[in-house]
Amino acid sequence: MGEHVLVAQARTDTGKGVARKLRVAGRIPAVLYGRGRESVPLTVDPTELQKLLHQSGAGMNTLIDLSLEGAEQVVLVKELQRDPVRGRYLHADLYVVDLTQTIEVAVPLHLVGKAPGTEFGGILDHPLREIEVECLPRAIPEHLEVDVSALEVGESIHVRDIALPEGVSLITDGDLTVASVVLPAAEETPEAVEIAAAEPGEGEAAAAAAEGESKSED
Repeated sequence: MGEHVLVAQARTDTGKGVARKLRVAGRIPAVLYGRGRESVPLTVDPTELQKLLHQSGAGMNTLIDLSLEGAEQVVLVKELQRDPVRGRYLHADLYVVDLTQTIEVAVPLHLVGKAPGTEFGGILDHPLREIEVECLPRAIPEHLEVDVSALEVGESIHVRDIALPEGVSLITDGDLTVASVVLPAAEETPEAVEIAAAEPGEGEAAAAAAEGESKSED
């Protein structure tokens, strides 16, 4: 067995009622599927799954050795349904991976260093939190580091600037911005707002002029 082992059980019944009963019993429904194979309904322990994903460091990209009725296969968690209030796992989609074939995955980006532009009033903007890459399952990076220690005001780092490990190729558009240092948007002062409100608009000014001419003619 590998380092990240999850024991699953096959199930035959489906539906919301079955799912509720499983959760009461401390398990959740799951589906096992893969390229060129039929999906198989399963049940897993949500506590064990959560512990495994949190402790591995790779999160959703953790390669899991799934044990099902004495057989093992390597899987990735492709989708997790969570309770919107409590955050508890409700359902899991498990994808069987072929360790000899490349796979597309999303890898999180971690910013490192301090951008010097922030010392001069700039704000570090980080619009892209992960990128899509393709690689062999065993080569999936836990995360990719983006060094911002040279960013001045008005400068940006793009996806194409990220250094990728050997065997990892980029799928995300290289022109997308990962991080940049921008100046904060100027805010209108209360005084400026009051002055603007006091000044008549174009229509108001024309009406006032017309009224003045009418009085002068009287």
